[in-house]
Amino acid sequence: QVQLVESGGGLVQPGGSLRLSCSASGAFVRLYPMSWYRQAPGKELEWVASINRFGNQTYRDSVKGRFIVSRDSDKNMVYLQMNSLKPEDTAVYKCSLKMATNYDYWGQGTQVTVSS
Repeated sequence: QVQLVESGGGLVQPGGSLRLSCSASGAFVRLYPMSWYRQAPGKELEWVASINRFGNQTYRDSVKGRFIVSRDSDKNMVYLQMNSLKPEDTAVYKCSLKMATNYDYWGQGTQVTVSS
């Protein structure tokens, strides 16, 4: 059974930084595409960033140059470093693991609020 647990969210001022963590059990993060998604109030879930098993990273345009996705295979964790945060980054952030069958596992999410 794959389980994903996010942490690291909170309240931060515009321009600030946060690092989100996603702890995985039941699967090795180095073997699967891992992604971060977010959902703002009243909006649909949107993809933010991914890292594949080769370590290649991709980002949605609005976070390029500000967010960095990484993983620690020894700790079996994935991270999302978020810099220069903007109010429009406010959302619940969730990590996802995609199996070879295309089935996605999800964490419960962590709230990020960017506000002065």
